[in-house]
Amino acid sequence: MSASQSTLSLKTVYIDFREITKARLAVSVVFSSVAGFMLGIYDFQSLDWMVLLKLAIGGYCMVGASNAFNQIIEKDLDALMDRTKGRPVPAGRMTQTTALFIAAFLTIVGLVLLYTINGKTAMFGAISIFLYTSVYTPLKTMTSLSVFVGAFPGAIPFMLGWVAATGEFGIEAGTLFLIQFFWQFPHFWAIGWFLYEDYEKAGFFMLPTGKKDKGTALQVILYTIWLILASLLPAFGYTGRLFVTPIAAGIIFLLGLWMLFYGVKLYQLRTAKAARTLMLVSVSYITLLQLVYIFDKFLR
Repeated sequence: MSASQSTLSLKTVYIDFREITKARLAVSVVFSSVAGFMLGIYDFQSLDWMVLLKLAIGGYCMVGASNAFNQIIEKDLDALMDRTKGRPVPAGRMTQTTALFIAAFLTIVGLVLLYTINGKTAMFGAISIFLYTSVYTPLKTMTSLSVFVGAFPGAIPFMLGWVAATGEFGIEAGTLFLIQFFWQFPHFWAIGWFLYEDYEKAGFFMLPTGKKDKGTALQVILYTIWLILASLLPAFGYTGRLFVTPIAAGIIFLLGLWMLFYGVKLYQLRTAKAARTLMLVSVSYITLLQLVYIFDKFLR
Protein backbone atom coordinates (compact mmCIF):
# COMPACT_ATOMS: atom_id res chain seq x y z
CA MET A 1 0.00 0.00 0.00
CA SER A 2 1.37 3.40 -0.97
CA ALA A 3 1.73 6.26 1.53
CA SER A 4 -1.14 8.14 -0.12
CA GLN A 5 -3.42 5.08 0.07
CA SER A 6 -2.49 4.57 3.72
CA THR A 7 -3.27 8.20 4.50
CA LEU A 8 -6.59 7.93 2.67
CA SER A 9 -7.43 4.75 4.58
CA LEU A 10 -6.64 6.36 7.94
CA LYS A 11 -8.69 9.40 7.00
CA THR A 12 -11.65 7.16 6.08
CA VAL A 13 -11.38 5.31 9.40
CA TYR A 14 -11.27 8.63 11.25
CA ILE A 15 -14.31 9.97 9.38
CA ASP A 16 -16.30 6.78 9.96
CA PHE A 17 -15.41 6.76 13.67
CA ARG A 18 -16.47 10.39 13.91
CA GLU A 19 -19.80 9.56 12.24
CA ILE A 20 -20.55 6.38 14.18
CA THR A 21 -19.99 8.26 17.46
CA LYS A 22 -21.66 11.47 16.19
CA ALA A 23 -18.60 13.47 17.24
CA ARG A 24 -20.21 16.92 17.07
CA LEU A 25 -23.07 15.84 19.33
CA ALA A 26 -20.69 13.97 21.64
CA VAL A 27 -18.48 17.03 22.06
CA SER A 28 -21.48 19.22 22.94
CA VAL A 29 -22.56 16.64 25.53
CA VAL A 30 -19.04 16.55 26.99
CA PHE A 31 -19.15 20.36 27.21
CA SER A 32 -22.33 20.08 29.32
CA SER A 33 -20.62 17.60 31.64
CA VAL A 34 -17.56 19.84 31.97
CA ALA A 35 -19.86 22.78 32.75
CA GLY A 36 -21.58 20.77 35.47
CA PHE A 37 -18.18 19.76 36.85
CA MET A 38 -16.99 23.37 37.02
CA LEU A 39 -20.15 24.31 38.90
CA GLY A 40 -19.61 21.40 41.31
CA ILE A 41 -16.08 22.28 42.44
CA TYR A 42 -15.64 24.84 45.20
CA ASP A 43 -12.94 26.94 43.51
CA PHE A 44 -10.12 26.73 40.98
CA GLN A 45 -7.73 25.54 43.70
CA SER A 46 -9.84 22.40 44.16
CA LEU A 47 -9.95 21.66 40.41
CA ASP A 48 -8.54 18.19 39.72
CA TRP A 49 -7.46 18.20 36.09
CA MET A 50 -7.07 14.42 35.98
CA VAL A 51 -10.68 13.90 37.10
CA LEU A 52 -11.84 16.46 34.55
CA LEU A 53 -9.90 14.66 31.80
CA LYS A 54 -11.39 11.30 32.78
CA LEU A 55 -14.87 12.87 32.78
CA ALA A 56 -14.34 14.32 29.30
CA ILE A 57 -12.94 11.12 27.76
CA GLY A 58 -15.33 8.85 29.64
CA GLY A 59 -18.27 11.08 28.72
CA TYR A 60 -17.31 11.00 25.04
CA CYS A 61 -17.04 7.21 25.17
CA MET A 62 -20.50 6.86 26.75
CA VAL A 63 -22.17 9.15 24.20
CA GLY A 64 -20.22 7.59 21.35
CA ALA A 65 -21.27 4.10 22.50
CA SER A 66 -24.93 5.13 22.69
CA ASN A 67 -24.78 6.55 19.17
CA ALA A 68 -22.99 3.48 17.80
CA PHE A 69 -25.55 1.10 19.34
CA ASN A 70 -28.32 3.33 17.97
CA GLN A 71 -26.91 3.16 14.43
CA ILE A 72 -26.60 -0.63 14.61
CA ILE A 73 -30.23 -0.99 15.70
CA GLU A 74 -31.53 1.52 13.16
CA LYS A 75 -29.29 0.64 10.20
CA ASP A 76 -32.22 -0.36 7.95
CA LEU A 77 -34.21 2.74 8.91
CA ASP A 78 -31.19 5.00 8.49
CA ALA A 79 -30.85 3.71 4.94
CA LEU A 80 -34.31 5.14 4.15
CA MET A 81 -33.53 8.71 5.21
CA ASP A 82 -31.48 11.22 3.22
CA ARG A 83 -29.94 12.61 6.41
CA THR A 84 -28.61 9.24 7.61
CA LYS A 85 -28.19 6.97 4.60
CA GLY A 86 -24.53 7.97 4.27
CA ARG A 87 -23.65 6.77 7.77
CA PRO A 88 -20.97 4.03 7.90
CA VAL A 89 -23.24 1.03 8.63
CA PRO A 90 -26.20 1.70 6.26
CA ALA A 91 -23.77 2.84 3.55
CA GLY A 92 -21.86 -0.45 3.88
CA ARG A 93 -18.50 1.13 4.75
CA MET A 94 -18.57 -0.52 8.19
CA THR A 95 -19.89 -3.95 9.14
CA GLN A 96 -22.31 -4.43 12.02
CA THR A 97 -19.68 -6.53 13.77
CA THR A 98 -17.14 -3.70 13.62
CA ALA A 99 -19.73 -1.18 14.81
CA LEU A 100 -20.72 -3.49 17.67
CA PHE A 101 -17.08 -3.89 18.68
CA ILE A 102 -16.63 -0.11 18.72
CA ALA A 103 -19.82 0.35 20.77
CA ALA A 104 -18.84 -2.34 23.30
CA PHE A 105 -15.26 -1.06 23.55
CA LEU A 106 -16.41 2.52 24.16
CA THR A 107 -18.93 1.33 26.77
CA ILE A 108 -16.28 -0.54 28.73
CA VAL A 109 -13.67 2.22 28.52
CA GLY A 110 -16.25 4.88 29.38
CA LEU A 111 -17.64 3.00 32.38
CA VAL A 112 -14.18 2.21 33.74
CA LEU A 113 -13.04 5.83 33.44
CA LEU A 114 -16.22 7.17 35.06
CA TYR A 115 -16.02 4.55 37.82
CA THR A 116 -12.49 5.70 38.70
CA ILE A 117 -14.07 9.11 39.40
CA ASN A 118 -16.81 7.69 41.61
CA GLY A 119 -19.48 4.98 41.51
CA LYS A 120 -22.43 7.35 41.07
CA THR A 121 -20.91 8.91 37.94
CA ALA A 122 -20.47 5.46 36.36
CA MET A 123 -24.00 4.46 37.39
CA PHE A 124 -25.60 7.49 35.74
CA GLY A 125 -23.45 6.96 32.64
CA ALA A 126 -24.66 3.34 32.40
CA ILE A 127 -28.28 4.41 32.93
CA SER A 128 -27.90 6.92 30.10
CA ILE A 129 -26.67 4.27 27.64
CA PHE A 130 -29.39 1.83 28.66
CA LEU A 131 -32.26 4.33 28.34
CA TYR A 132 -31.00 5.70 25.02
CA THR A 133 -30.43 2.37 23.31
CA SER A 134 -32.97 0.05 24.93
CA VAL A 135 -35.93 2.36 25.53
CA TYR A 136 -35.70 5.58 23.50
CA THR A 137 -34.43 4.03 20.25
CA PRO A 138 -37.18 1.37 19.83
CA LEU A 139 -39.89 3.83 20.93
CA LYS A 140 -39.06 6.25 18.10
CA THR A 141 -41.09 4.16 15.63
CA MET A 142 -43.96 3.61 18.08
CA THR A 143 -44.90 6.87 19.77
CA SER A 144 -44.05 10.55 20.04
CA LEU A 145 -43.53 9.88 23.77
CA SER A 146 -40.08 8.68 22.70
CA VAL A 147 -38.96 12.32 22.99
CA PHE A 148 -40.09 12.33 26.64
CA VAL A 149 -38.16 9.12 27.33
CA GLY A 150 -35.13 10.38 25.39
CA ALA A 151 -35.11 13.56 27.46
CA PHE A 152 -33.96 11.54 30.49
CA PRO A 153 -30.61 10.30 29.09
CA GLY A 154 -30.29 13.62 27.27
CA ALA A 155 -30.54 15.53 30.56
CA ILE A 156 -27.95 13.45 32.43
CA PRO A 157 -24.69 15.06 31.13
CA PHE A 158 -25.08 18.48 32.84
CA MET A 159 -25.92 16.76 36.11
CA LEU A 160 -23.21 14.12 35.58
CA GLY A 161 -20.50 16.77 35.84
CA TRP A 162 -21.75 17.88 39.25
CA VAL A 163 -21.87 14.27 40.49
CA ALA A 164 -18.32 13.71 39.19
CA ALA A 165 -17.09 16.78 41.08
CA THR A 166 -18.90 16.11 44.36
CA GLY A 167 -19.78 12.41 44.44
CA GLU A 168 -23.29 13.43 45.45
CA PHE A 169 -26.69 13.69 43.80
CA GLY A 170 -28.67 16.39 45.59
CA ILE A 171 -30.81 19.44 44.86
CA GLU A 172 -28.01 21.02 42.81
CA ALA A 173 -27.55 18.06 40.48
CA GLY A 174 -31.33 17.66 40.29
CA THR A 175 -31.72 21.29 39.20
CA LEU A 176 -29.10 20.91 36.46
CA PHE A 177 -30.92 17.77 35.31
CA LEU A 178 -34.26 19.62 35.27
CA ILE A 179 -32.88 22.46 33.14
CA GLN A 180 -31.50 20.19 30.45
CA PHE A 181 -34.59 17.96 30.66
CA PHE A 182 -36.97 20.79 29.72
CA TRP A 183 -34.51 22.04 27.09
CA GLN A 184 -34.74 18.74 25.20
CA PHE A 185 -38.36 19.29 24.14
CA PRO A 186 -38.23 22.53 22.12
CA HIS A 187 -34.84 21.46 20.76
CA PHE A 188 -35.90 18.03 19.47
CA TRP A 189 -39.35 19.12 18.36
CA ALA A 190 -37.70 21.82 16.25
CA ILE A 191 -35.49 19.12 14.68
CA GLY A 192 -38.51 16.84 14.24
CA TRP A 193 -40.33 19.70 12.49
CA PHE A 194 -37.78 20.64 9.83
CA LEU A 195 -36.84 16.99 9.23
CA TYR A 196 -40.47 15.81 9.34
CA GLU A 197 -40.57 14.39 5.81
CA ASP A 198 -37.25 12.60 6.23
CA TYR A 199 -38.30 11.08 9.57
CA GLU A 200 -41.60 10.05 7.99
CA LYS A 201 -39.73 7.79 5.54
CA ALA A 202 -38.46 5.72 8.48
CA GLY A 203 -41.71 5.90 10.45
CA PHE A 204 -40.26 7.97 13.29
CA PHE A 205 -42.74 9.78 15.53
CA MET A 206 -41.07 12.92 16.88
CA LEU A 207 -43.74 15.63 17.14
CA PRO A 208 -46.21 15.59 20.08
CA THR A 209 -49.32 15.84 17.88
CA GLY A 210 -47.73 13.88 15.05
CA LYS A 211 -48.10 16.91 12.77
CA LYS A 212 -46.46 20.23 11.99
CA ASP A 213 -49.40 22.15 13.44
CA LYS A 214 -50.29 24.78 16.02
CA GLY A 215 -50.63 22.09 18.70
CA THR A 216 -46.99 21.10 18.35
CA ALA A 217 -45.85 24.73 18.14
CA LEU A 218 -47.86 25.59 21.27
CA GLN A 219 -46.17 22.80 23.21
CA VAL A 220 -42.79 24.15 22.06
CA ILE A 221 -43.75 27.50 23.61
CA LEU A 222 -44.99 25.92 26.85
CA TYR A 223 -41.86 23.82 27.37
CA THR A 224 -39.67 26.84 26.59
CA ILE A 225 -41.45 28.70 29.39
CA TRP A 226 -40.82 25.75 31.74
CA LEU A 227 -37.18 25.84 30.64
CA ILE A 228 -36.88 29.54 31.48
CA LEU A 229 -38.39 28.99 34.94
CA ALA A 230 -36.12 26.02 35.64
CA SER A 231 -33.07 27.99 34.50
CA LEU A 232 -33.91 30.78 36.97
CA LEU A 233 -34.37 28.48 39.99
CA PRO A 234 -30.77 28.97 41.23
CA ALA A 235 -31.45 32.70 41.63
CA PHE A 236 -33.90 32.15 44.50
CA GLY A 237 -31.56 30.51 47.02
CA TYR A 238 -33.32 27.15 47.29
CA THR A 239 -30.87 25.08 45.26
CA GLY A 240 -28.04 24.61 47.75
CA ARG A 241 -24.57 25.53 46.47
CA LEU A 242 -25.94 26.10 42.98
CA PHE A 243 -26.63 29.82 43.00
CA VAL A 244 -26.63 32.70 40.49
CA THR A 245 -26.57 36.43 41.20
CA PRO A 246 -29.36 38.83 40.13
CA ILE A 247 -27.23 40.09 37.23
CA ALA A 248 -26.70 36.54 35.92
CA ALA A 249 -30.40 35.82 36.43
CA GLY A 250 -31.23 38.86 34.30
CA ILE A 251 -28.96 37.62 31.49
CA ILE A 252 -30.48 34.14 31.75
CA PHE A 253 -33.97 35.62 31.56
CA LEU A 254 -33.06 37.58 28.43
CA LEU A 255 -31.62 34.43 26.86
CA GLY A 256 -34.89 32.69 27.66
CA LEU A 257 -36.92 35.47 26.04
CA TRP A 258 -34.67 35.19 22.97
CA MET A 259 -35.46 31.49 22.65
CA LEU A 260 -39.15 32.06 23.44
CA PHE A 261 -39.31 34.67 20.66
CA TYR A 262 -38.30 32.04 18.09
CA GLY A 263 -40.73 29.55 19.61
CA VAL A 264 -43.50 32.08 19.02
CA LYS A 265 -42.20 32.67 15.48
CA LEU A 266 -42.55 28.94 14.84
CA TYR A 267 -46.15 29.11 16.10
CA GLN A 268 -46.85 32.03 13.75
CA LEU A 269 -45.05 30.80 10.62
CA ARG A 270 -45.01 27.01 11.04
CA THR A 271 -42.23 26.65 8.44
CA ALA A 272 -39.16 24.42 8.26
CA LYS A 273 -36.97 27.54 8.23
CA ALA A 274 -38.51 28.82 11.48
CA ALA A 275 -38.00 25.39 13.07
CA ARG A 276 -34.35 25.23 11.96
CA THR A 277 -33.73 28.70 13.36
CA LEU A 278 -35.28 27.67 16.69
CA MET A 279 -33.06 24.59 16.79
CA LEU A 280 -29.93 26.70 16.28
CA VAL A 281 -31.07 29.20 18.90
CA SER A 282 -31.76 26.38 21.36
CA VAL A 283 -28.20 25.07 20.96
CA SER A 284 -26.84 28.57 21.54
CA TYR A 285 -29.16 28.99 24.53
CA ILE A 286 -27.97 25.95 26.48
CA THR A 287 -24.30 26.71 25.74
CA LEU A 288 -24.59 30.38 26.75
CA LEU A 289 -26.63 29.46 29.83
CA GLN A 290 -23.90 27.11 31.03
CA LEU A 291 -21.22 29.74 30.39
CA VAL A 292 -23.21 32.36 32.33
CA TYR A 293 -23.55 29.95 35.27
CA ILE A 294 -19.79 29.27 35.24
CA PHE A 295 -18.65 32.89 34.85
CA ASP A 296 -21.09 34.02 37.52
CA LYS A 297 -19.71 31.41 39.93
CA PHE A 298 -16.06 32.33 39.49
CA LEU A 299 -16.34 36.09 38.98
CA ARG A 300 -18.60 36.97 41.90
